[in-house]
Amino acid sequence: MILRAALSVLLVGLLAGCISSGDSHPLSSDKGRAEARQAYVQLGLGYLQQGMTEQAKIPLSKALELDKTDPDTNAALALVFQSEMEPELAERAFNTALSGRPADTRILNNYGSFLYEQQRYQDAYSQFLKASADHLYPDRSRVYENLGMTSLKLGQRDVGRQQLEKALRLNRQQPRALLEMAEMSYEDRHYVSARDYYDRFSLLSGQNARSLLLGARLATVFDDRTPVANYGQQLKRLYPGTPEYQQYLSEQ
Repeated sequence: MILRAALSVLLVGLLAGCISSGDSHPLSSDKGRAEARQAYVQLGLGYLQQGMTEQAKIPLSKALELDKTDPDTNAALALVFQSEMEPELAERAFNTALSGRPADTRILNNYGSFLYEQQRYQDAYSQFLKASADHLYPDRSRVYENLGMTSLKLGQRDVGRQQLEKALRLNRQQPRALLEMAEMSYEDRHYVSARDYYDRFSLLSGQNARSLLLGARLATVFDDRTPVANYGQQLKRLYPGTPEYQQYLSEQ
């Protein structure tokens, strides 16, 4: 209801602006149609952020009626279809969006994330690499984090490490990159670095099975018996059937 009210305010404002400027109908001009389309897209994204994908399609369909090829509308629809586990529809929408705006960094990054989710890692890497060329993109650290994670999936460990380090230089507060660096540092027996990355991760994020196992391992390395037990208890309580918990038991 709040989002619908917000759209009403936007469209009423659009109508008032057009009337005051001499337009008899808000959709009679290119500017009016563009502003209405933007309002519909924002409403659709607002629904999507709340997990209301069916409702999101309603304003996005209205936006498509105004311009079927609009990149922002199709990029938003792609995210809706991705959320609904409709990969073919999502990819079609991403491709339509990029055909109209092939160098849009945000769309490239989102498309890469979709491809990564589909385990199409080489294709994902190609999109992230294109996105990384935008030196002024405000979320460039996320692009490098995505490049790093994809490189690891492709078996390029050293390259992945470099890209994750780059991501953390751009933005130190990235839990996903921090946990990955902590894991690699532990594997390389660089335990002090591993603990530093892990502590920074823990300040920013909740725990999962993988991070709890790593926490227990680092506590063992540094002979912190109480934390080891705590991590083990959390694994048993929250993730009893996971490979991480079985691994923890085998290491005790």
